[in-house]
Amino acid sequence: MAASFLQAAASTEKVNAPPALQVVQIEGLVLLKIIKHCKDLSPSLVTGQLLGLDIGTVLEVTNCFPFPNHQQENDIDQETDDIGANYQLDMMSCLRDANVDSNVVGWYQSTPPGDCFQSVEFIETFMNYKENIGKCVCIICDPSRSNIQGGLAGLKALKLSDTFLELYRNGNFSGESLRDKNISWADVFEEITIRVSNSALVSAFMSTLEPDRVTDQSDHDRLQISSKPLLESNVEFLIRCMDDLSTEQKKLKFYFKDVTRQQAWVQERRDENEARKAAGEDPLPEDDSSNPFFKPIPEPSRLESLLITNRIADYCNQIHRVAGHSFSRLSLIMALHDD
Repeated sequence: MAASFLQAAASTEKVNAPPALQVVQIEGLVLLKIIKHCKDLSPSLVTGQLLGLDIGTVLEVTNCFPFPNHQQENDIDQETDDIGANYQLDMMSCLRDANVDSNVVGWYQSTPPGDCFQSVEFIETFMNYKENIGKCVCIICDPSRSNIQGGLAGLKALKLSDTFLELYRNGNFSGESLRDKNISWADVFEEITIRVSNSALVSAFMSTLEPDRVTDQSDHDRLQISSKPLLESNVEFLIRCMDDLSTEQKKLKFYFKDVTRQQAWVQERRDENEARKAAGEDPLPEDDSSNPFFKPIPEPSRLESLLITNRIADYCNQIHRVAGHSFSRLSLIMALHDD
């Protein structure tokens, strides 16, 4: 009877579980506000609040507002932090009075050159949102990619994976826990599909603004072959990440070296005690707390290594994307020149 009750409770909990997030539907006006905010203050780090509705597997983003500039500074005292919190509450209260969606569904932030979003601070911010509102998302805007490729090229919606969330709550990022959960660097973040939606009235108005001419200057700008500044900066940032990863690997190397030395010393002491017992002498202590060899050696966390590997993968993808576009343009220009 007890087993049947537990099975029924587990099945009920599974049925009542909220559906997984699959699509972030964002209105075109909100998208333009995010891109404009990030471009106007580039290369500074900017953040803002996302407002909308949670509808099953779709997270609708219907409005947003930027955070005050002082929240992006490094030195933030308690008074400034309180002012920022009061600003957010006042903004949502005003939106609620105006009958506008005021439900928080996440936040957006830009990615300044050389400053990747894959950091411990990003994970802590996501955990705070997760604990307060449940289902949430972060929209990352890269102004440099938006300027070059346009459209949604510089935008991505991210969330932390469920397996990583469980591991982060436990606070154990040892090698054994990562192997047990089968988590690699690719399992930290999940990218959610972004879908832009506009009302029928906005779509009809935009159709009246379409130019009559076939091509304009933006179409010719796409044929520019030069991508040297962006390529060089990504390679430089990639080298820095490789140096950081090498530092983390050195920490692991020293850890395994100390553990091996400790195990060898303990084994040597046990062999010595066996010889003393055979000679009729008292054995030496094997757990002497005053001896540094008996102190447990803490294993360094693998969290920073996972995040650095994510940054490396991000920079490699950007280099591959930029180089691929450059080769495509070069082939097109060579074909036109031959003709």
